[in-house]
Amino acid sequence: MSEELYEAIEGQQAKTLALARRIVPHATADDILQPNDFPELENNPEFRYEEGVMHGLMAAEALFRRLASAEDFS
Repeated sequence: MSEELYEAIEGQQAKTLALARRIVPHATADDILQPNDFPELENNPEFRYEEGVMHGLMAAEALFRRLASAEDFS
């Protein structure tokens, strides 16, 4: 499952970055993690949605890793 989740995260990051670059052409991968420097991104509902999906997938990965780590110590 970890590999599929990693691929989903990579795909969502690429989708979010492509959208960000349509709004702010010089946006970087770091910018989509901290978009507060760009009001154009902060106030764009489509970007905020895709960013939320990306962060949700990243949170799921963190949980998955934590649970896998806990099993290693059981």
